Amino acid sequence: MMSYLGALFWLLGVVAFGAIIPVVPTGAAVSGAAALAFHEKHPITIALVIVFGAAGAYCGDLVMYAMCLLGGEQLARRLRWLRDEEHLASVKVRLEKSPIPVLLVSRLIPGGRVPVLLAAAFAGLSWRIFIVANLPACALWSGVYAGIGVAGGSIFPRPWEGVVAAVILILVVNQTVSWITRRREARAADASPSEA
Repeated sequence: MMSYLGALFWLLGVVAFGAIIPVVPTGAAVSGAAALAFHEKHPITIALVIVFGAAGAYCGDLVMYAMCLLGGEQLARRLRWLRDEEHLASVKVRLEKSPIPVLLVSRLIPGGRVPVLLAAAFAGLSWRIFIVANLPACALWSGVYAGIGVAGGSIFPRPWEGVVAAVILILVVNQTVSWITRRREARAADASPSEA
């Protein structure tokens, strides 16, 4: 049992770190842990993966939000969190209209969380709203990625095969969404000079 707890605390730490430094594939970590937990044949282990993954995401998001509030746009630029200011402006508008749904969905869209956190901090979204809205967002995110891991674990007979399949699936989905987003932005950039 101690080895399970140690692994779960490692998962929490990796996900929290990845939430602050967005180059760590946190979804893949949760999926991989869930794929391993599936082969343990204890449903409580999968539930704990979801809880610890969500807790890591939540803690990391709180730290990142505090950094954005305190450091502002200068810190975001220095850490290379702020890349597309036009997109940030449109996210601010959506946040002002309906902050809770935007925060909920942002965690599920690859690459969507950071712009929403930045926009929320720069728009001055209150801590109370952020704390309440981000809790179910992190739980939903962790549940979705754990579900992907369980699916990978159930397809393959060996635990390591399920982990590899889950990680590859997450990376393919993330890269596909990033590619689609870049294509849309390129088309929008190409269209805007002709409109002027």
